[in-house]
Amino acid sequence: MSEHTNKIPDFRKYLIEQERSQYTIAKYIHDAKVFLEFADKRTINKELVIDFKAFLGERYAISSANSMLAAVNHFLKFIGLAELRVKPFKIQRALFVPEEKELCRNEYLRLIEAAKQQKNERLMLIVETICATGIRISELKFITVESVGTGRAEIKCKGKFRTVFLPPQLCKLLNKYIKKQKITAGAVFITKNGKQLDRSNIWRDMKKLCSLTVVSPQKVFPHNLRHLFARTYYSIEKDLSRLADILGHSNVNTTRIYTIESGRTHARQIERLNLVITT
Repeated sequence: MSEHTNKIPDFRKYLIEQERSQYTIAKYIHDAKVFLEFADKRTINKELVIDFKAFLGERYAISSANSMLAAVNHFLKFIGLAELRVKPFKIQRALFVPEEKELCRNEYLRLIEAAKQQKNERLMLIVETICATGIRISELKFITVESVGTGRAEIKCKGKFRTVFLPPQLCKLLNKYIKKQKITAGAVFITKNGKQLDRSNIWRDMKKLCSLTVVSPQKVFPHNLRHLFARTYYSIEKDLSRLADILGHSNVNTTRIYTIESGRTHARQIERLNLVITT
């Protein structure tokens, strides 16, 4: 066991004080533990951290390895070993998203229809709310009776505040649901006991919809609805900085990833250049 294993509880407390999301805290703690297990009883030095980077590169996709390195770099800084941090793997920015991972509008419509067939109105409205506003699943709690009344949700995430506009048609649907469920105040999407919904349950319920459609399960998860919102908005407005504000991104480069289209679309764009002359 590494000598720094006992620093994990303090690291968790530090992340909480930094107002990191529950998901981020859980991930950083997990990744720090993976690193400490790799280190075992060895002294933590630059050579060991570089070895760990190579270890991740051999066993994980590059994006996953970089995500873990980011967490470990944070941990190293926390324990006073900032000089041991390593650079992430270099990745060429993707020109298009693999078609097997892109959720298109028609597939989204099929998911809505499947939820309607199951008479799962809450799930149907959750899917529509995320996709129509671009919010994160963790931000569903800010969709309240009060925000539906004003058509604006005031969202706090990662220490930042932003206002999200709710489309009138969405407000109309949510108002009907609120009255039917006799919800008088607070979050709209709650359990029968009035508690906040667990994101893993929403994830699981969305996956169940796939059995009623021809939509691949690997495309169906809440964050992909956020990506569909981003691509749809950008295809109409072509305003990346505005979209970044709507999504709550600090860096436009993050937003640019959300607007990447499928390989099929990219291929059509290249074909329209009409630069192959001979027949």
